[in-house]
Amino acid sequence: MKGTQEERLKSLKKYANRLTTKPGIYMMLNSNDVVIYVGKAKHLKNRVSSYFTHTKKTAKTDAILEKIHKIEFTITQTEREALILENSLIKEHKPKFNVLLKDSKSYPFIEVSISDKYPKVAFHRGKKNHSKAKYFGPYPNVNAVRSTISQLQKIFQLRNCDQSFFKNRSRPCLQHQIKRCSAPCVGLINEEDYSFSVFQAMEYLKGNNQNIINQLIEKMDQASSLQDYEKALIFRDQISSLKAIQAHQYADGGKPINLDAISLTRKSDIFCIAVLFVRAGRILGSRTFFPVKTEFADESEVLESFLTQYYLMHEPPKEILIDKKLINIKVIQETFSSVKGIKIAIKNNYRAQRTKWMNMAMINSKESLSMKLLSTVNNQTQLIKLTQVLSMDDPLTNIECFDVSHTMGEKCMASCVSFNVEGLNKKNYRRFNITGIKPGDDYAAIYQAVTRHYSRVIKENKTLPNLIVIDGGKGQLSSASNALKELGIGHIKRLGIAKGETRKNGNEKIFYNNDKTPLPIENNSSAMFLLQTIRDEAHRFAITGHRSKKRKTLLKSDLESIEGIGPLKKKNLMQQFGGLQEIKRASVEDLMTVNGINKELALRVYKSLST
Repeated sequence: MKGTQEERLKSLKKYANRLTTKPGIYMMLNSNDVVIYVGKAKHLKNRVSSYFTHTKKTAKTDAILEKIHKIEFTITQTEREALILENSLIKEHKPKFNVLLKDSKSYPFIEVSISDKYPKVAFHRGKKNHSKAKYFGPYPNVNAVRSTISQLQKIFQLRNCDQSFFKNRSRPCLQHQIKRCSAPCVGLINEEDYSFSVFQAMEYLKGNNQNIINQLIEKMDQASSLQDYEKALIFRDQISSLKAIQAHQYADGGKPINLDAISLTRKSDIFCIAVLFVRAGRILGSRTFFPVKTEFADESEVLESFLTQYYLMHEPPKEILIDKKLINIKVIQETFSSVKGIKIAIKNNYRAQRTKWMNMAMINSKESLSMKLLSTVNNQTQLIKLTQVLSMDDPLTNIECFDVSHTMGEKCMASCVSFNVEGLNKKNYRRFNITGIKPGDDYAAIYQAVTRHYSRVIKENKTLPNLIVIDGGKGQLSSASNALKELGIGHIKRLGIAKGETRKNGNEKIFYNNDKTPLPIENNSSAMFLLQTIRDEAHRFAITGHRSKKRKTLLKSDLESIEGIGPLKKKNLMQQFGGLQEIKRASVEDLMTVNGINKELALRVYKSLST
């Protein structure tokens, strides 16, 4: 396949048109026979031919066509087999144009050594021996494993010591003394009772808490009828512990839920995928991934690649939640179910508690991406790029950004955050309680915040920024400009970030100084990313301050509106109960234990807060 590029592509097109219509995988190789891309297809001929026939090609397709010199293929019986083979070949060849998941770290498990006469529970990572042990997991991190083992020891009193230590004991160890082990090593529990505890612990790890509770109730009744009250008390304490866990753990009608909630966030060509692990209704933790070779990929391709590479390598739960729609979701779902031998559902529609878990995954994804970029991207380079975009004479070294937050005009709070060559400079963050303005007047709020902040900066002879960013459009920017002029620092460059119609990142309009038309900045540029990062941080800082202010106001109005409750008694109530919700849950007798609260006043507080 020598000659000009045109001749080469013409020859490859003819080759593609002769391909089979069966499913399979195709590999594209460069002039050195190095695999640069691996793809799967339900219809090989149609899929491979599309690279050469589409008039409007993507940047990724153009890049592949520039390098491709050879096409190889493998026919499979089904599209599912093609998906599995594609994943295997991607891991083998690590092609330049395929999204790659970097996840070399193996996951930790809990191991129950069922081959031992008295099994132990322990941390495990690495190769498994299923003939000698049962494994539960995977867990997102070591801490999640340690925490779960600690719970198992508290409730079921199982050993976690090595076999050599176990065999050579002549008296109980400290674990028994603190009620973390039933001391089978010295015969303080018989094999039958210990085996029952092991069985219960494994049921707990499976999420079958209600079954365990029912069995323990039966055991407690049996022990009581035999007047073995000491054993009955042990069962009672186990039941109480499990019920307490169950009350916090289940959010779906008492059913144990096992799922992964997966959220993908993108900024420029960098993607972050966060996986929230939920097992038996409990959040075990989360883990974030940053796929590589994503320069030409879109969100769907990255997420599909992640799902395939990750879950064909690790054990999936029966339910996987995603926050994007995928074309090939059915094939991926059927492939997982076939390979793993269990029915697996991948959902992008959910409600109730599952929505809350997905929101947590989204927050983890967004925050992790921001932290990743701020820690890995050269801040100075970003500042230089923004300097060039704004055509500034002097390089940017210090940026400050303002935002306003309120609820229907009430409890207005403004924020100011700072960014320099070191990144976000939190010691220079400021919040302002905005007063004396018409509710909902964002222009006046920005004017007041800018005036108050720079009046103090000037008074204390501190360094002024060389760019001020306002979260808002031309109106907010004009208010800030007026404030700066009145303070005699109108020379400072300033810009406003106006949200587009969809109010999503990537649709912003940038207004610079007094320009009436938006400044053209590429959405995926490092300059735009820097502005978005600073804007988002100012918004976060403003809204957290606003919420805190709102909570304090609600607390004050709820308590201090009660006759007989002044600042001192409110303080005493807060110190004893910790918060308004705890005070609301307190009984009259509980309230009477607070210094200065008699029965009459306790009754008044109780009635006022319970209505």
